[in-house]
Amino acid sequence: MSDFETIIYEKKNRLAYVTLNRPQALNVYNIRMRDELYQVLGAIKDDAEVRVAIFRGAGERAFCAGADLSEFLTAPSPIIARQARWERDVWGLFLSINKPLIAALHGFVLGSGVEIALCCDIRLAAEDVQFGLPEPGLGIIPAAGGSQTLPRIIGGAKALEILLSGRWVKAEEARRLKLVSRVLPRKELMPAAERLAERIANFNPLAVACAKQAVTRGLDMSLSQGLELEARLAGSLR
Repeated sequence: MSDFETIIYEKKNRLAYVTLNRPQALNVYNIRMRDELYQVLGAIKDDAEVRVAIFRGAGERAFCAGADLSEFLTAPSPIIARQARWERDVWGLFLSINKPLIAALHGFVLGSGVEIALCCDIRLAAEDVQFGLPEPGLGIIPAAGGSQTLPRIIGGAKALEILLSGRWVKAEEARRLKLVSRVLPRKELMPAAERLAERIANFNPLAVACAKQAVTRGLDMSLSQGLELEARLAGSLR
């Protein structure tokens, strides 16, 4: 997987590293990146050697500054767009992975960058991070799950205020909102992400996968249904 144009994919010591690699364009998410990310996510999901994946952005200025609207807003037709989404459902694939996904975020995290981060389980941020969902100001809405994942993390009222106003959220507010778990100096971001990933990778991978399922699937269930799910998953580890 070394022939990608927009992504760098590496494996080391049971960890996978996914680097969004368009630094000259602030790592904006284009159609090529969508297709390459789909391949990488499939590899992470299916590779038994990978225990944890870390997502990051190349360069100093951005994790991902959103989608390349010159491409995504000029789809040849709704039929072709629906077919491409069905064949390469990046966001559904993201959410189907039972391995822990960590986002190491810095600089601009906008639009699709926010949605990629929200598909990860744990988000660590550098002090220079800035989040934003500018879609309504462009006459569109988030189309990769942002309207659904953001309120599940920070609550509906706050998510609406950020989405509808188009304002940006900086590091300390993101931490207060629990949009990110920790805020770190830029030079400490990747070492912290790697330490966390290595700690998780040392645990039983089936137990880790079951713990992730219990939380992520349980959030959309009633408490009684969630407890039943927990019991089933716990039983599968015996």
